Amino acid sequence: MNSNTQKKTTQRVILSVVVPLYNEKDSLRELHGQICRACDEASIPFEVIYVDDGSTDGSFGVLQEIHAEDPRAKVLQFRRNFGKSEALSAGFSVASGERIVTMDADLQDDPAEIPRLMAKLDEGYDLVSGWKKKREDPLSKKLPSRLFNGVTSFLTGIRIHDFNCGLKIYRHEVTDSLDVYGELHRYLPVIAHRNGFRVTELPVTHHPRKHGKTKFGVSRFSRGAFDFLTILFLTRFRKRPLHLFGILGFISSVVGLCISLLLTYQKLVLDRDLSNRPLLFLGVLLIIVGIQFFSIGLLGEMITSFRQKTDTCIVKRYLGLDK
Repeated sequence: MNSNTQKKTTQRVILSVVVPLYNEKDSLRELHGQICRACDEASIPFEVIYVDDGSTDGSFGVLQEIHAEDPRAKVLQFRRNFGKSEALSAGFSVASGERIVTMDADLQDDPAEIPRLMAKLDEGYDLVSGWKKKREDPLSKKLPSRLFNGVTSFLTGIRIHDFNCGLKIYRHEVTDSLDVYGELHRYLPVIAHRNGFRVTELPVTHHPRKHGKTKFGVSRFSRGAFDFLTILFLTRFRKRPLHLFGILGFISSVVGLCISLLLTYQKLVLDRDLSNRPLLFLGVLLIIVGIQFFSIGLLGEMITSFRQKTDTCIVKRYLGLDK
């Protein structure tokens, strides 16, 4: 380690760059060089936190070499593949910078955009999301992404074009407020907005993939759809589940009660036979379903009251970081 690098490592860290990765060994050295060049030219004291999400291609060995050459490179290695959300959450938990940039490790995100993202944050925003306006990806990724972004923007009311861009910058207090798991990394701007933070976007450069292959698969459609329902529930009813299930239970119970009262009137006043009336079973069923919805809501309230956050990721090794 030369004296210039040693001097830089003693400076107070302003920026933490969190890079989740899985099987990206061919990209890591070039990526680290680009990050260092962008931050050094802008005179930004920084650290890079690489989160190895259970890679099997030797990525951790490359990261060990990078850390030995530059202590500003710090590494978390998971014991197995947990997913991007858990990798980001682990990186956020150890980041020491006042601002945190996230980017993918495949060289498609451009570290040269970091100074522009910081300048945009200085305009008074809390989260700036990159917008791959000119996206260098195959059509099989572009079309689903456009559909996803359009639906998400419409249903959440957040007018940004690219929710899933890996290149973002956050104030540290934003990442402290995020509980990221499953596939919720796609919805970080939504969660931050619901928490009261100011969110915007900035068009950024996007490069074609140089090494390896995309981790995009068909299974991400179903996971993304279910997690979208999760995020709608968590952002609106997380601390008041009875407000959702109570409304559903009330509607179901009222409709079932009205049907039952109608059939009771027909039996007692009009003397009609109810033995062959499917409507009778529907009324009873709706009342039972309504009671069940109320029960689910009450159980949700109890779970919310006693919920404690638990860590699901097991870190195998740390380099340059306190456990």
